[in-house]
Amino acid sequence: MSRYLNTRVVFVIDVLLSVLASFLMLLAASGTDKGAEITPFIILQWSIASGVFFAIASIITRSYRIIIRHSTMRDLANLVTVVTLSELMLGAVVYIIEDTPLSEILWLMLLDSIFTFLLLIVVRLAMIVSYDLFKSKMRERMNIKRILVYGTHEKSIAVITRLLDSSHYDIVGFISPSSSDKRIRISNFKVYHARTEEELNNLATDLGLSGILFTTEQDAQTEQDRLIQMATSLNIKILVVPSINEVEGNNLLHYRVREIKIEDLLGRPEIEISIDEIKKRFSDNVILVTGAAGSIGSELCRQLAQFNVKKLVLFDNAETPMHNIRLELEDTYPDLNFVPVIGDVRSVDRLDFVFREHRPSVVFHAAAYKHVPLMEENPCEAVHVNVIGSKNVADKCLQYGVEMMVMVSTDKAVNPTNIMGCTKRLAEIYVQSLGLAFTSGKQEGNTRFVTTRFGNVLGSNGSVIPRFRKQIECGGPVTVTDPDINRFFMTIPEACRLVMEAATISTGNQIVVFDMGTPVKIVDLARRMIELAGFVPEKDIPIVFTGLRPGEKLYEEVLSTRENTDPTSHDRIRVARVREYDYDEVKAIFEKMERLALDVYIPDMVRLMKETVPEFKSKNSRFEIYDK
Repeated sequence: MSRYLNTRVVFVIDVLLSVLASFLMLLAASGTDKGAEITPFIILQWSIASGVFFAIASIITRSYRIIIRHSTMRDLANLVTVVTLSELMLGAVVYIIEDTPLSEILWLMLLDSIFTFLLLIVVRLAMIVSYDLFKSKMRERMNIKRILVYGTHEKSIAVITRLLDSSHYDIVGFISPSSSDKRIRISNFKVYHARTEEELNNLATDLGLSGILFTTEQDAQTEQDRLIQMATSLNIKILVVPSINEVEGNNLLHYRVREIKIEDLLGRPEIEISIDEIKKRFSDNVILVTGAAGSIGSELCRQLAQFNVKKLVLFDNAETPMHNIRLELEDTYPDLNFVPVIGDVRSVDRLDFVFREHRPSVVFHAAAYKHVPLMEENPCEAVHVNVIGSKNVADKCLQYGVEMMVMVSTDKAVNPTNIMGCTKRLAEIYVQSLGLAFTSGKQEGNTRFVTTRFGNVLGSNGSVIPRFRKQIECGGPVTVTDPDINRFFMTIPEACRLVMEAATISTGNQIVVFDMGTPVKIVDLARRMIELAGFVPEKDIPIVFTGLRPGEKLYEEVLSTRENTDPTSHDRIRVARVREYDYDEVKAIFEKMERLALDVYIPDMVRLMKETVPEFKSKNSRFEIYDK
């Protein structure tokens, strides 16, 4: 299906058609009054000469390189140029060599041009029709999906051109949100419009429609409450062309088209970042990423790999995920100098080895325990990793003169209601107090500490979206804790870009927060995922409410308001106003907290956490008794 005639074959066919056209023209002309003197010898001479000059003109204009099945009006104009050029050369030679009146030569040239051009067009049309018939038969045999492409903008037109020979999809036209577009055709494809579900159903029936392809995620987000909702209720597949960061390697476009995911609909218009400044900041640097095999850490590694870093050190204690990210980086970035290290931020000796061996200049600290109910059940481990682990990384940054440490925090650190959120707030307190200690001259060091806070990331390991997807695949039910619970969401690539932007613009010792947009009700998220899977919520797949889990909030805190933050140079990034702590006091508290965690003295440890972070008030948790 994807092959076409070799250019040499096209060249030979065109020359032979030129000869045949001249031969037929002269035969027809010899029967007229003007053609009485046209002899068989003249017919032979003219036809051969016509083929020779047509071949020369074709080589000059490269007309034989045109892919016939993709011919356009510009290609027809090119054929006119070839025919005209060959006839001019032929006429000039005949006029010079033969004693023939100019009027007769011009008459023959005109007839020859018409015959040649018409024959070339007829044969090309026959080839295109034959190809389309063959393609149609093959598609019927291979059960190819017939799809409409959404929109009439440049990207939609470009995608149609690339998918014309797809062995998976048969493009039957465009579908536009504007009814006025119904009167036009683009690239010989009709533009359709559907206002209601009934109109879309009739359209799907008439065209044998299997799916609608969106060429941008923004278009899909715009139509999620209209066209996508109508299509999913009619079992019409919704497809999307992924954004560029999903398109890697040398895969053909029709392999990149995939069914739409809920992440595509929850995203926002792409946030502008100063990519040149980010590249300049991290280029030729040795960069260490802790938690490098996790959702955020691995995406940070993917993006940093594009910035010409001197060396990328990956640090994580999860063996299999580390192995997977290693294989991915080897395949995708073969020239990248990277070192995977199995290690734990709780191990001071292992951290010391990594800092001593590789001497990073920038550290991204993403290693953390993050699941709220699990940490509520295992508070000492949460303190070990999130609090003491962060302290260990910050201390090593200071000891080895790291230029900048960027710590990934969470919105759950704001007025925490659970152990996990409090441990992240404690980590923020230590890192910020350490930075303030040496800026005020109380401690030696020059590391710039930057903390970044953001909400839930779409599709991260163990998050709600993969869980819902698994439950839907198993036939349900989909479990939601509370009908009113909502969360702020951000895509993983977007979060990582903002982390790097914050690292570039922050002056240090700041807690940087992101504008997370509008919160999403989790029950609405569940319903939409069920619909996208082709089912009817509550009918095909039930939704069951299980009650809030230990430590879980009904509503997450809004990170960025003008009352609790200060602006930066980026309109989506602000600096949080937080209480500052004395480093010596914090250090003494952390030493005591570490001993309590190691000895598993949970009540005393939790009391100390609440004393240090007075805004920590447990919700739906056994630790509520320590708030009284």
